[in-house]
Amino acid sequence: MKNNGTIEQEFFLSRLIGSKVLIKDKKIGKLDDIIIQETGKIPEVTHVVVSRPFGHSSLYIPLEKVQSIDKKEIVLDIDSPGEYVRAPQEAHILLKGYVLDKKVLDLDDHEVEVVYDVRLLLRAGKLYASDVDISKYALLKRLGLKPLAKFIHNLANKINKETIPWTYVQSLPENISGFKGNLKLNILRENLSDIHPVDLADILEELNHEQRVALFSELETEHASDTLEEIEPPVQRILISSIPKERTAELIDDMTPAQAADVLAVLPAADAEDILELMDKEDAEQIEDLLEKHNEHIGNLATSEFIKLQPTANVGYVMDNFRAIAKDKDEVMYIYVVDDRDKLIGVADLKELLQAGQDQKLEDIMVTHVISLKPDNTLQDAAEMFSRYSFRSIPIAGEDEIILGVVPYRDVMKLKHRMA
Repeated sequence: MKNNGTIEQEFFLSRLIGSKVLIKDKKIGKLDDIIIQETGKIPEVTHVVVSRPFGHSSLYIPLEKVQSIDKKEIVLDIDSPGEYVRAPQEAHILLKGYVLDKKVLDLDDHEVEVVYDVRLLLRAGKLYASDVDISKYALLKRLGLKPLAKFIHNLANKINKETIPWTYVQSLPENISGFKGNLKLNILRENLSDIHPVDLADILEELNHEQRVALFSELETEHASDTLEEIEPPVQRILISSIPKERTAELIDDMTPAQAADVLAVLPAADAEDILELMDKEDAEQIEDLLEKHNEHIGNLATSEFIKLQPTANVGYVMDNFRAIAKDKDEVMYIYVVDDRDKLIGVADLKELLQAGQDQKLEDIMVTHVISLKPDNTLQDAAEMFSRYSFRSIPIAGEDEIILGVVPYRDVMKLKHRMA
């Protein structure tokens, strides 16, 4: 291959596979695979495998016999294909056959991702496999989702970084024929960045059913729960019908009652009942009330996972320990200030907390005129209050102003829209 001594071009395996292969101007077949040999820090491409039509045997062409290569076609510098008909050797590593779609394991044998593509670089007339690509961007390219082109472009800067240099991949077995194992890293790769649930929901909605289920099944519970909530109702219904009810119950359990009701409302009544039977009885009853609309009192939408602190709490202490204080809370933007009896006496916005002095106390910065709802207020009452005040959440206070819970804006407005 002609080269001027620099990296002429970058290729991705998935874009090359299927490219037409020519001898001069005559098409003889399609690129079926690429063979590498691990002789240095990164493996070098030694041959291309060409499949031919009408039952003709495949060709194994040395890279030096490849005149040019691009995403559309590969031109061979040979006179006759006959002399290149041969069987694959034991040492041949087929990138498509043995690497693509393999799981990637870290040193502790924990699965971290799947190889969706392989990045190839051309330098000084030689072609190298430089990286394995584990990004969702690579997956979408493989699926050929053209309607997502603009969306992918916007995400590209983020998700194109999810590649693993081949130098991090342990050597593959010498006798690789029929290799059924997984790729293994020689470093630990933990907590690979995930696509935001809102963006991931957009991706899932564009996939076909099998692709959607496969991708969704890879997600951890919290990420899957957040993503499921963002998916459009028709797709939610199809997706939930394809995963075990026990798994759905686990995902629903990670939501607030109103979020759970919002998701279960799209299912057939029998399926929703089956899932509710797998959940905590008290939680299930609260969700059922919302689903059946027997009781539209705002108390049914309340979450008990909010931050409440004493008025004498020091701002510096709260800020230093905020991560622990906010852990597993559904509402973290407001701090509700209560006395020893849980009487609601004030509220402090996180923004005010950030702007306050370290030695100030919550009672110094809190708003004492607190807008709250009563347990018997309706969904309509809450919606009107949110529209009037533009709060992110509103507390529910019972007898003697004892705080009973907090209602997030999002839960009220989504459920109100669904019920309408």
